[in-house]
Amino acid sequence: MVGREKELSIHFVPGNCRLVEEAVNIPNRRVLITGATGLLGRAVYKEFQQNNWHAVGCGFRRARPKFEQVNLLDSNAVHHIIYDFQPHVIVHCAAERRPDVVENQPDAASQLNVDASGNLAKEAAAVGAFLIYISSDYVFDGTNPPYREEDIPSPLNLYGKTKLEGERAVLENNLGAAVLRIPVLYGEVEKLEESAVTVTFDKVQFSNKSANMDHWQQRFPTHVKDVATVCRQLAEKRMLDPSIKGTFHWSGNEQMTKYEMACAIADTFNLPSSHLRPITDSPVLGAQRPRNAQLDCSKLETLGIGQRTPFRIGIKESLWPFLIDKRWRQTVFH
Repeated sequence: MVGREKELSIHFVPGNCRLVEEAVNIPNRRVLITGATGLLGRAVYKEFQQNNWHAVGCGFRRARPKFEQVNLLDSNAVHHIIYDFQPHVIVHCAAERRPDVVENQPDAASQLNVDASGNLAKEAAAVGAFLIYISSDYVFDGTNPPYREEDIPSPLNLYGKTKLEGERAVLENNLGAAVLRIPVLYGEVEKLEESAVTVTFDKVQFSNKSANMDHWQQRFPTHVKDVATVCRQLAEKRMLDPSIKGTFHWSGNEQMTKYEMACAIADTFNLPSSHLRPITDSPVLGAQRPRNAQLDCSKLETLGIGQRTPFRIGIKESLWPFLIDKRWRQTVFH
């Protein structure tokens, strides 16, 4: 399952430093991950790399030095990286995923979420690569959950509409592609604002100031490690069975509002939560959100695909580096 390549490494001992050429094993299963600098993309890259895949990630502004810098809106650049690397699988994580940003920058969001996705699907088909397009629970209006893959989408906001149009562009240009719809994500963030779940941590920690928290929208926080595992399992199953294609759902199974997530975070770190105030009215500012877009995941479960990290375990792993009061680390981890 592996090939061999030469790699230069530096050998250093006091008084002597030399370059040594060594043979390294290169797995022969190749995967290309777009959006590899993002929260989900980093997890997908790591999951494949640690499971005997030759993974190449691409990003844009934050790509160097670890990943390839590719502008997905540049069709020539996309063609060249796919043609040169010849991946067996492409996981398309890159997207404008912030609903309020999409509302304010509709053209740019549509170019990335729709046009670039359709072009990627076309290029993937040309080299016979299996494309997994990451979509969203926001393609549904949240009035009649849980939603199965065949239920008719009805997005409430422009973000959901661009993700749905992206799905259609992918499946029209690549009959063998897969669409994977997922809900709100969290994981090992580089900054708290990277996830709509972890962004609440500062409000939880500053208990001297009351904080209003949404207690209307029902969410299903999902760890990026679990989505990454699903992507790898789906890819590996597809390599054995060409009938693996079409639309799939994956989600955590713990239903929580943002207020309930914040209380669970506070409890996990032995922090007070009495300053958190539940707001039960539907939000009036920003893009409209679905009340409850719960995804039915039985299709993947029937295939033996899936992994779920309990929220309190996953959120502790993700947030402890951002704990302000270091004394609490003693009670949480010792």
